[in-house]
Amino acid sequence: MSRILRPAARLTRAAAPRAPIAPSTSTLAQVSRAALARNAYYGASQTRAYADGSGVKEYTVRDALNEALAEELEANPKVFILGEEVAQYNGAYKVTKGLLDRFGEKRVIDTPITESGFTGLAVGAALSGLHPVCEFMTFNFAMQAIDQVVNSAAKTLYMSGGIQPCNITFRGPNGFAAGVAAQHSQDYSAWYGSIPGLKVVSPWSAEDAKGLLKAAIRDPNPVCVLENELMYGQSFPMSEAAQKDDFVIPFGKAKIERAGKDLTIVSLSRCVGQALVAAEGLKKKYGVEAEVINLRSVKPLDVETIIQSIKKTHRLMVVESGYPMFGVSAEILALSMEYAFDYLDAPAQRVTGAEVPTPYAQKLEEMSFPTEQLIEDHAAKLLRV
Repeated sequence: MSRILRPAARLTRAAAPRAPIAPSTSTLAQVSRAALARNAYYGASQTRAYADGSGVKEYTVRDALNEALAEELEANPKVFILGEEVAQYNGAYKVTKGLLDRFGEKRVIDTPITESGFTGLAVGAALSGLHPVCEFMTFNFAMQAIDQVVNSAAKTLYMSGGIQPCNITFRGPNGFAAGVAAQHSQDYSAWYGSIPGLKVVSPWSAEDAKGLLKAAIRDPNPVCVLENELMYGQSFPMSEAAQKDDFVIPFGKAKIERAGKDLTIVSLSRCVGQALVAAEGLKKKYGVEAEVINLRSVKPLDVETIIQSIKKTHRLMVVESGYPMFGVSAEILALSMEYAFDYLDAPAQRVTGAEVPTPYAQKLEEMSFPTEQLIEDHAAKLLRV
């Protein structure tokens, strides 16, 4: 405890925080059919979008997150990391590898297995002026600390009349994983996205991971960064601009990963790659050009990009790994009815996880979440091809 409180008292007297750095204007080019990534567990290929510009390098999502953390720790002495196994073990998924050796035990702190305890400690540090990055080994375990996240972190600024900010970043793997059953394969995008005061982002590519995490750490509000365990080892090209330490991705701005004119597919996290594979299958089999939107930000939500795409394609499908009831896709479908009903030539559809606790058995698990073929089949049915 003393390791936190002493730096907190000292750093709250530090100079005012830096002005936010303008986001990079680099964009990713059209998806390359040759750029197919293998999913380690299911063996499903995922199409990747390449970055523009010279000096492009391959980054795994894990490396991108690690670089983002290192850059923010280096740039701002108020930033520190805490969580289970983040220090001596280099992180459960090796996202924090090497950070303890580089920044020391006061900046990278191992905690006991007590989510409610260390989350509350992190929130207290944030209210004292520090900028903690609180890692959950999985967001399933964050349910132990949901009162700290929702009531203490998310609502303090409002309840203090705008006086007391809470600059804290909650990050870790979210959504379905492989072979870990019902209590470890849940998607919390809709849970946290429904809470006023929380910002929620969900990266897909390496550039997403780095840019969104850096933006989260710099943002004065509490932010949930919902990663995906199965994406950590996936490699993506990263542009030269994204490799710089001033690269951030603004919240509330979706990205068109693949342009199209016949169907809008909105997705997030790992399902973006599945949607891109399905879009290539639709083009090959039916000559259909599907537009794939990488949501990136759950809250704030980029409604404008989605509506503009619907006006062009006149059809909408939303793909996510969460449950169908009250999910992210349900919200997007409702918004499409409110703002783009007259432009839709067919009922909007969603492809989601099944309404069932995630089974442990592999074959049943595969039936519980969207697949590339399932997305393609539903899209073909929607288009009547």
